[in-house]
Amino acid sequence: MQLSRPAQPDYPKPPFPEQTQQLPGSFLKMDPRPDHGEESWRGAGRLNGMVALITGGDSGIGRAVAIAYAREGADIALSYLDETEDAEDTARIIKDCGRQCLQLPGDIADAGHCRELVEAAVSCFGRIDILVNNAAHQRMFDALEDIPDAEWERTFAINIHAMFYLSKAAVPYMQPGASIINTASVNADMPNPGLLAYATTKGAIQNFSAGLAQMLAEKDIRVNCVAPGPVWTPLIPASMPGKTVAEFGRNYPMKRPAQPVELASAYVMLAEPMSSYVSGATIAVTGGKPIL
Repeated sequence: MQLSRPAQPDYPKPPFPEQTQQLPGSFLKMDPRPDHGEESWRGAGRLNGMVALITGGDSGIGRAVAIAYAREGADIALSYLDETEDAEDTARIIKDCGRQCLQLPGDIADAGHCRELVEAAVSCFGRIDILVNNAAHQRMFDALEDIPDAEWERTFAINIHAMFYLSKAAVPYMQPGASIINTASVNADMPNPGLLAYATTKGAIQNFSAGLAQMLAEKDIRVNCVAPGPVWTPLIPASMPGKTVAEFGRNYPMKRPAQPVELASAYVMLAEPMSSYVSGATIAVTGGKPIL
């Protein structure tokens, strides 16, 4: 019997319709609508019985990871700023998988809120097996003098300071075999000057993850990064001019941005117990753009 191979998805390529949103943005308003794996991800029990805390879990990469984790058998603590409609839809899918979902709105730029997220997740589920530090903030500026001090500080507070506060709070509740997965970026290796603050934090995330992996190895807690290239998420129309959005991803070898679901397999692989010797690694998901 000849078996048919799975169909290769035909994902959209630019040009896209020019569009802008207000930060933090909503996937429900994007054209075309991103693919988070709502219809395509099929679980195989790779994370059965585990508990994951995911920041930025309402949309984009975080939503794709939450859907994949739930279909692989994990319960989810879903952190997001205030995107209630997006988060409610993500929670609905998680619950449809037969998994629990704890919704946790609030601003991770606040250190106290980061600690409250961990306490709420532990109070609900008893432990944390996977911490996905995914939420991010960015805005584009053409000149150094155009970057407000407050914008620089907020980018660092969300992108890297929260990662420290959340990891510090979560580790005491993690058992051997747990993992921390941080979202870095191709910008850590090839910084976009128009995203100076964002790119700088992504370099810091790489360094933080590499050091923390060594620090936590004796506890058998793994720390890794995923470094995406361009991904079609609400952050794009919410932080870039419409003309830039329309051509987003065209300059990469695959001539398009990733859909969020295309990142999910990397996060599942890094979280599953079979990856027990993978720590201190960076998985590049960059559409053919090498990170060396």
